[in-house]
Amino acid sequence: MELTDQEITRRENLAKIRALGIDPFPAALFPVTHLAADILSSVETDEEGKVTNFQEVTLAGRVMSQRIMGKAAFANLQDSSGRIQLYVSRDDIAPGEDKSLYNDLFKKYLDLGDFIGVRGFVFKTRTGEISVHVQELTFLGKSLRPLPTPKRDDEGHVYDEFKDPELRYRMRYVDLTVNPQYKEIFRKRSRLITSMRQFLDDLGLMEVETPILQPIHGGAAARPFRTHHNTLDVPMYLRIANELYLKRLIVAGFDGVYEFAKMFRNEGMDRTHNPEFTAVEFYVAYKDYNWMMDTCEQLLEHAVQSVNGTTKVKAGEHEIDFRGPYRRLTMADAIREHTGENIDGADENELRAIAKRLHVHVDNTMGRGKLVDEIFGEHVEAKLIQPTFITDYPVEMSPLTKKHRSKKGLVERFELIVNGKEIANAYSELNDPIDQRARFEEQLELAQRGDDEAMATDEDFLRALEYGMPPTAGIGIGIDRLVMLLTGQKSIQEVLFFPQMKPEK
Repeated sequence: MELTDQEITRRENLAKIRALGIDPFPAALFPVTHLAADILSSVETDEEGKVTNFQEVTLAGRVMSQRIMGKAAFANLQDSSGRIQLYVSRDDIAPGEDKSLYNDLFKKYLDLGDFIGVRGFVFKTRTGEISVHVQELTFLGKSLRPLPTPKRDDEGHVYDEFKDPELRYRMRYVDLTVNPQYKEIFRKRSRLITSMRQFLDDLGLMEVETPILQPIHGGAAARPFRTHHNTLDVPMYLRIANELYLKRLIVAGFDGVYEFAKMFRNEGMDRTHNPEFTAVEFYVAYKDYNWMMDTCEQLLEHAVQSVNGTTKVKAGEHEIDFRGPYRRLTMADAIREHTGENIDGADENELRAIAKRLHVHVDNTMGRGKLVDEIFGEHVEAKLIQPTFITDYPVEMSPLTKKHRSKKGLVERFELIVNGKEIANAYSELNDPIDQRARFEEQLELAQRGDDEAMATDEDFLRALEYGMPPTAGIGIGIDRLVMLLTGQKSIQEVLFFPQMKPEK
């Protein structure tokens, strides 16, 4: 490996630190008591402006800047919460005759990005900046590569910022160090999942885990990732959905189950799709899709309020309000409203003609459901900005959904569309094993016509249904797209710590 001049210098400093008898990668616990942000937000002062609290604090983090002034110096320490200024005096951290801790380690061998721990007290400088007066300094970790360091000219213009998306996503460890403002995206993601889990627990549902490696890729229409189980000598698939396993648990007698799960779909990558994504799915016995619409509204209103402190979210030029109730519109009515075309009762040939009139690309592999889906996706979905439930889909589009109780040719399904993207998909679950087998057979016919997203037949799931499953409502909610909405991000890569990337050249 060819090293840069800076990398060579840092390795030389590493050796010099060891020569001082200091371990540059110590194993011992360091007793952190405070975070920078907590100190900066809670400092109290007396009438003379002197700090009256935080008289003993212990912090740890990276050194992000230094300003040496002979026997004293200022530095910026960055921990997980933010940055705070340090004041370091030679005689404070090296009170005896040996001044090497300051003269050598701190002044010469300490590089930007190195980890240190400090103990001291909080005060205000003459300019009023809250700082930590360091009384003890401990070296905690050497950085052998220099961090990208933005430069600012006299007019305030910033240069050499670490902003290239390719580098940011590939080296997230660097990105979140030098661009700590992006950490808030992931804190909100964590709070979102926590708030949703709390809601589902309060609803009386049980969190469960289901297999990621599956012998049959079922539960959704998507292309799977395929692998091989060496011991069993059988092909296996990364799950494209966890639906069929969660419904097995309803058969087993659980009244309500949920899972926050990673799904894997071997499909395209763009600003709203990543081959690996996160969804929460939950299934509740003795409910239907009308109950699930009400519950979905309550869940999202609760979650968005918990994360953002308001149900309103800014998305580009739009302000989206997650407070219920949401508009409910059948798929046929939505297509009629936005295209003027009536798909009610249309057969495959008539739908193909409608699609051509609307300049929607079609091919011979597309059945009736796929044609409706293409028309809706091309002419309707992007126009639905406020939360909208699209209901009552053609039966061909929904092989796992119960037929509509009063509308022939339709199923009891809804999707929640927000800001032009699907956020949730839900059904009154199909629990008739004879009907379910017929639907799987229809999917097999589509696969034979060339539809590589058609669903495979799962004989074990059919066997489970034959033992009896009660009426059930189920839903899947995409976490990544919801986080995009709540944080104002236009790319899914911004809300994933480690998005899928092309191999590094």
